[in-house]
Amino acid sequence: MAKPKNALYAQSGGVTAVINASACGVIETARKHKDKIGKVYAGRDGIVGALLEDLIDTGKESAASIRALRHTPSGAFGSARYKLKGLEESKAQYERLVQIFKAHSIGYFFYNGGGDSQDTAWKVSQISEKMGYPVICVGVPKTVDNDLPITDCCPGFGSVAKYVATSIREAGLDVASMAKTSTKVFILEVMGRHAGWITAACGLAAEQDGDAPHILLLPEIKFDQEKFIAKVDATVKKYGHCVVAVSEGLQTSDGKFLSESGLRDAFGHAQLGGVAPVIANLVKDKLKLKYHWAVADYLQRAARHIASKTDVEQAYACGKAAVEFALKGHNAVMPTIVRASDKPYKWKIGMTKLEDVANKEKMLPRDYITADGFGITAKCRRYLAPLIGGEDYPPFKGGLPQYARLKKIAVPKKLNIEFKV
Repeated sequence: MAKPKNALYAQSGGVTAVINASACGVIETARKHKDKIGKVYAGRDGIVGALLEDLIDTGKESAASIRALRHTPSGAFGSARYKLKGLEESKAQYERLVQIFKAHSIGYFFYNGGGDSQDTAWKVSQISEKMGYPVICVGVPKTVDNDLPITDCCPGFGSVAKYVATSIREAGLDVASMAKTSTKVFILEVMGRHAGWITAACGLAAEQDGDAPHILLLPEIKFDQEKFIAKVDATVKKYGHCVVAVSEGLQTSDGKFLSESGLRDAFGHAQLGGVAPVIANLVKDKLKLKYHWAVADYLQRAARHIASKTDVEQAYACGKAAVEFALKGHNAVMPTIVRASDKPYKWKIGMTKLEDVANKEKMLPRDYITADGFGITAKCRRYLAPLIGGEDYPPFKGGLPQYARLKKIAVPKKLNIEFKV
């Protein structure tokens, strides 16, 4: 009887509070099918580890350590912003991956990431076939931006949504309590380059008239300075203060980022330099009001202590489904989350082709945004509310959350051929 093929799992791009829950789902499920999947390796620092033949043997980790991944934030095996381009441009890299797969008898590749990562997994499935060593490639969805198409939502988003909605509610109460003699305007900058899902989630905190946030600045709505200043002025006069949530990718009427620094990241995306201080300076210059601003930055995507239970369950389910799909022979596919109903909230796992999600973005629909462009509609609230539902606290010790600490023992190299990334 032929020895079962091994599997490679890799994490990609910006990490989330629940990406390790997907890793847990992949590894635990694979361990239940040892007759079909041999060892499960992980790329150290994502696809970079795979290219450098720097693989981690997850079999050296205890069942308890793998189980603890479910409540551990960040990328436990290391992630990377490293884009493999087209098959012709990056042919040597794709061929290198297949060489690594062949050397380590890897027959399954699970790539946990967003649109760029799904594109890579799709291309690997193609070139491995052409090279005569077919590998079953299954994408595992992940992105705090919630911008993958087809899937109802993306693992990672529900938890960042819960964090920003909670944070802006708490900050809003702070500002309201001091507004008489202190800060009148508070601006919170959240992630979202092209899609305003995270900023929209801030809007969940406003349940009745006067609640923060009072203004949402979304990348789907071109920034109008005069309308914004008028809205801030009217809000401060009505409530005594104004709380603003803004997407890092807020754009001017000519399509330029308000805060573009001129730099680009490894994926070729514009490096954004902080839109909150730009907005704050506008408020100061035009209205002479005292302000404060903050950038949620890594805190929003690392906050496992306040993760959404729904998000954790969906992240794990996608990892589990990825292995189950692979064992059924499905190739170049990705698990999706399918919403069955809003109230009560019900969902199930579906499946889509990688080519249908690769390098595509799902924006906030216009009917999710109020007519004035500064808030979310009831339809948007119905969509968002279930995604932040439930609590799934990590274990605490001495007042601090306890997270998985892995051994990350390297797999002996077989090729020993120098390769640069």
